[in-house]
Amino acid sequence: MNSNILPTYIKQDGTDVLLALHVQPGAKQTSWAGLYGDRVKVRLSEPPLDGKANAALCQWLAAQFGCALRDVLVEKGLTNRVKLVRVRGVLAAEVALFLGARI
Repeated sequence: MNSNILPTYIKQDGTDVLLALHVQPGAKQTSWAGLYGDRVKVRLSEPPLDGKANAALCQWLAAQFGCALRDVLVEKGLTNRVKLVRVRGVLAAEVALFLGARI
């Protein structure tokens, strides 16, 4: 995949990737759920109470991308389903390939 041509939901920001997500908390299980407009939809098993869903989302994304929990941060949307998540130390092209096989 050409790293200059990325899906709209992925942006390279230096050595980080910004990922546009639509999160559905309270699902049966946590999983990728395709596209939702110009965002990737994530079904999250954790309910949206006291930041638990955001913490669970960061843990799950860290496991998915093989990085440390400290490298995943919800930048925007802490109290909203629409989120912008920063993943440090990964390449946008690799994230695009990874997601392309799952959504």
